Amino acid sequence: MALVLHSTDNNKNASKALIVAEYTGVKVELAKDFQMGVSNKTPAFLEMNPIGKVPVLETPDGPVFESNAIARYVTKLKPNNPLFGSSLIEYAQIEQWNDFSATEVDANIARWLYPRLGYGVYIPPAEEAAVAALKRALGALNTHLASNTYLVGHSITLADIIMGCNLSVGFRMIMTKSFTKEFPHVERYFWTVVNQPNFCKILGEVKQAESIPALQSKKPAQLKEPEKPKAKEEPKKEVKKEEPNPVEEEAAAKPKAKNPLDLLPPSKMILDDWKRLYSNTKTNFREVAVKGFWDMYDPEGYSLWFCDYKYNDENTVSFVTMNKVGGFLQRMDLARKYAFGKMLIIGSEAPFKVKGLWLFRGKEIPKFVMDEVYDMELYEWKEVDINDEAQKERASQMIEDHEPFEGEALLDAKCFK
Repeated sequence: MALVLHSTDNNKNASKALIVAEYTGVKVELAKDFQMGVSNKTPAFLEMNPIGKVPVLETPDGPVFESNAIARYVTKLKPNNPLFGSSLIEYAQIEQWNDFSATEVDANIARWLYPRLGYGVYIPPAEEAAVAALKRALGALNTHLASNTYLVGHSITLADIIMGCNLSVGFRMIMTKSFTKEFPHVERYFWTVVNQPNFCKILGEVKQAESIPALQSKKPAQLKEPEKPKAKEEPKKEVKKEEPNPVEEEAAAKPKAKNPLDLLPPSKMILDDWKRLYSNTKTNFREVAVKGFWDMYDPEGYSLWFCDYKYNDENTVSFVTMNKVGGFLQRMDLARKYAFGKMLIIGSEAPFKVKGLWLFRGKEIPKFVMDEVYDMELYEWKEVDINDEAQKERASQMIEDHEPFEGEALLDAKCFK
């Protein structure tokens, strides 16, 4: 019986065994017509792995699951395989790096990536912790690779196959050049490994991610209660076709409600005029744009708010802090017609402070923003008292990205318009 690997062909965990097979000369076939979510839920598959996870290797002596165990099994099929090193200490060091790769590299890439892809709950402090842990791991790996071409010895071993596959997900999906440039020896190592012919046969061409994946919608859609069926009216319309979607059903039954902000009395401040002035002012910003803002500002039709992030002590990684703010602005998109915002990331070193200034239509922060944008509760909100010259000057400095701001350098400034 041939060795059959049950998995899709683009699974980095399956790739470990397939690359080992290329080095070892063992024939491992991918299961035909394998469909994730279908094939791994069949009784036959669940008998091999009751959890239903892939990959699973079917062997003449029984199934093996867990990707590193499968890779070890395929490696052992060749006696005295150099992929396991040339001595007991090299074997131990290979296993050491395999454990490091699983617990310090792969796990932290997953903790960073999967919530952004919608496969888990996105929590900003958890992302920051994952990135910090990953950077710590890559820093240790970078130090080791400063004086070593490979993880163990002077040629490819199982440790490099497992590490290369685990890193490939990070490089392809989320670890941009701006992130990895801090670890030049890891970069050199990774591209050396994945461009080996036996890696290329399985992984194909690996291209580095150009950007960090945008966050998927954080809140699950709130299903409204479906309309109650009309009593004794058109009973024969209950013909069972497809299950109706209660949200679509209600949307079809009712005209779209106007946003309450559209019903407010007209304001002398035209938000689009301010946004155009802000965008088009290239010189004398304080005299033209900032002065223009205060000339336009209508405290009867709009309100102005300072916000301060509650957990600044957790902002220990600069680009994660910037991504956190970027994600907040993305989720504020539902308020674009009714708001303008400036967000400043302050400080030349960690922990970084995040502060903002927001202009909202109406005399309070819109309820639909508070309800729908979960980030709002991560900030302290204080209405700007425009009669207080100090507060007014602080708002002016935030509009113009004044540096230093409150005695500190600006790491970044983002505008919502």
